[in-house]
Amino acid sequence: MSAPAAEAVRTVPRITGLSSRLITVPLRRHWGAEAPENHVIVTEIQTDDGGAGHGFSWTPTIGPHAVRALLDHDIAPFITGLPAHPETVWDALWKRLHEAGGGGLTTIAMAGADLALWDQQARRAGTTVTGLLGQRQDSAEVYGSGVNLHYTIEELVAQAERWVAAGHQAVKIKVGKPDLREDAERVAAVRSVLGPHRRLMIDANQRWDLPTTLRALDVLSEFGLDWLEEPIRADDLWAYRRLRKHSPVPIALGENLHTIYRFRDFIEAEAVDIIQPNIVRVGGITPFRRIVELARTNSIRVMPHLLPELSGQLALTLAEPTLVEDVEEASFEQLGILDGPSPVRFTDSRVALTGQPGLGFRFRNGL
Repeated sequence: MSAPAAEAVRTVPRITGLSSRLITVPLRRHWGAEAPENHVIVTEIQTDDGGAGHGFSWTPTIGPHAVRALLDHDIAPFITGLPAHPETVWDALWKRLHEAGGGGLTTIAMAGADLALWDQQARRAGTTVTGLLGQRQDSAEVYGSGVNLHYTIEELVAQAERWVAAGHQAVKIKVGKPDLREDAERVAAVRSVLGPHRRLMIDANQRWDLPTTLRALDVLSEFGLDWLEEPIRADDLWAYRRLRKHSPVPIALGENLHTIYRFRDFIEAEAVDIIQPNIVRVGGITPFRRIVELARTNSIRVMPHLLPELSGQLALTLAEPTLVEDVEEASFEQLGILDGPSPVRFTDSRVALTGQPGLGFRFRNGL
């Protein structure tokens, strides 16, 4: 080993501890009776050089206490003493936790450690995480999104009008009503508000089976859709492969795929046009970057799922421009849980950095 390489190894700080706390916050516009709130598990990693890194795990409904238990009882003891290098820690930790599941609660919990390590590394380098990874875009386009299947058609139209007034050139709405005619009426109403040139996407949130999806496409594809998102259970690779062969609309999915292996399966099966990894659900920035490279080598578009204040930062590191999803009034800043400025700013339907060091997240105490 060369002298500079040996010095680099010696100067990597080691992890001395990880702590967590849970924030549960009501949504300003609830996502239906099953999702009135979001849960953020705030994490902090300490290192032996006196440094610290701040991150979080997140889940809108299921498992916040289980995620925190994994962090406190399984992740913290295991990573203490390891070099504070995100990729090294992630690979070792995933092998350790795999017995409890290769993805899902395990990877959601792992994100809390991974984000904190990237934050610590960027702060130590005196830059943002975006800068550390290599910023390729000055800003990224934001699309308006809503969890709005429970809205009346009047409420849905009013939301679409707010998106147009805000300058969005692309929006996404939920579909999956019991009667397809009602879906068609709602999509038609939103298309009327948007006009012919703005992009419109629809998301069925796994509510349909394959025959229902094909019937829905016969009716809804006439509205000029940019993509149909997750119409069928994300577990059903066979159905998605069949669907993509016959769909006149690009198929998007990924919020419920938790590992690079599942993304690889869908890409190699030619079952998807657009992947939508959720940075927290896949386990953090480390696996997200690997999934992005997999997609890039297969000419598959990447559209990060939710968490715009995090997704926006990573979007600026991608080689190809992407769309950042912004669910109305659901950002951490809008929910009032940040202690300090947001790491990103939204202006004219675009997102850019504010220059906060590291990941730039500080969460309020006492919540």
